[in-house]
Amino acid sequence: MRRIWAVATNTIRQALRMRVACVFVILLFVLLPALGITTTGDETLKGRLQTFVSYGLSLTSFLLCLLTIIVSIYSVTSDIDQRQVYTVITKPIRRYQFLLGKLLGVVVLDVIFLALFSVIIYAITVYTPRFLNVPETELIEAHNQFLTARAALTVPVADVTQQVKAKYEELKKLDRLPPDYTQEQIIAELTKQAQLAQRAAGVGEHLVWEFDNVRPLAESMFVRFKYDVYPNPPDSQVYGRWLAGDYQYIKYGKQVKTPIYDEVHKDAARTFHEIEFPAEVVPEHGRLAIAFMNVPLNNTTVIFPPDGLEVLYKADSFAANYTRAALMILCRLIFLACLGILASSFLSFPVAVLFCLVLFFTASFSGFVIESFDYLSASVGAVYSYTLKWAIRLLPQFDKYNPTLFMVPARLLSWSVLAECALIMVCIKAFLVLILGLLIFGYRELARIIV
Repeated sequence: MRRIWAVATNTIRQALRMRVACVFVILLFVLLPALGITTTGDETLKGRLQTFVSYGLSLTSFLLCLLTIIVSIYSVTSDIDQRQVYTVITKPIRRYQFLLGKLLGVVVLDVIFLALFSVIIYAITVYTPRFLNVPETELIEAHNQFLTARAALTVPVADVTQQVKAKYEELKKLDRLPPDYTQEQIIAELTKQAQLAQRAAGVGEHLVWEFDNVRPLAESMFVRFKYDVYPNPPDSQVYGRWLAGDYQYIKYGKQVKTPIYDEVHKDAARTFHEIEFPAEVVPEHGRLAIAFMNVPLNNTTVIFPPDGLEVLYKADSFAANYTRAALMILCRLIFLACLGILASSFLSFPVAVLFCLVLFFTASFSGFVIESFDYLSASVGAVYSYTLKWAIRLLPQFDKYNPTLFMVPARLLSWSVLAECALIMVCIKAFLVLILGLLIFGYRELARIIV
């Protein structure tokens, strides 16, 4: 371990002497405070903080990823090109110890830089409201909807199997089944229509959603929703009467001990909104009901998409959530450090950097790439399925494990999600990449003996 640490400390000193490292560090020192001053978002305090955290974390992650790739590759290739590796390998240091020391040095450097700039982003985010003259309502909104970590209760997909089966048998009995469709296609279409009917409310109709085992940890909870309308009203806004409380009152009209939230809101269609209601409406048995009534003033049908409604509640603090977000970025940096070590074990510096950059950007959009190939024609899709598909799936999905997806909407990034990210990205994929790099470098001919 002492030999590995000796190589690691030398790698850190070597990286700090690199001009590119100094440039990246200076850029972050300048750009992060500038972003904190210039970003405005949607002109509200919450929007301003959301925009800054999104840009700040993305910029820090991107520059540190580039720095990790460059340093991990240069630290190995430069020693080989300048023949410094000969003086190291001839000492009692094995090749795997040499590479592990390089990796450890890069990871330690990443931890230091990531901790430093994460603290800067956190400090700017937390202290910005104290220096801005904003209304009290915006401060409360930012505290409840951004400077927190909220878990979500989602609506399960409605089971319409029996309903679809009955409808299919009815159409079959009446000889009204489409002749050009298979039974599976007809059932799929009937299922889609039945589920859509479960999420639609005509004029004067209402929808009810129930959630079990609700245990709020704060004074307020939120309903986050989005709906579509048909036909579209002139101003694209509709009235909605929202109720929250004990399901016995909302479904059956029975008298209950807990209060009931009952308010009418007017909101724009096709965009997400949040309604705050007191947590005291949750009954002791934990079964919460949310109801929406399409009031007659609308004269239009309201349709909720499959992801159009969820109940949000505080599950952790902003600081704890932010810490886990920084650790998720660290998992990405560790993988790229291992990838850089692999590339430097058999490629020259410029080729290795290009190789890593291609894989980095592919991993950053892997989810989009995989989904886009699903819409290709059958012949092209078959070729893709046996070639690129498996190669792309071997890469970590940086877009899936993106901390801004959790921080901007104040969603809880749980330890289980972080553990899953670390297991897949570090313990499996980064480990396999590192093992491959150690094997290649172990059998690489570093110098020839000429007689």
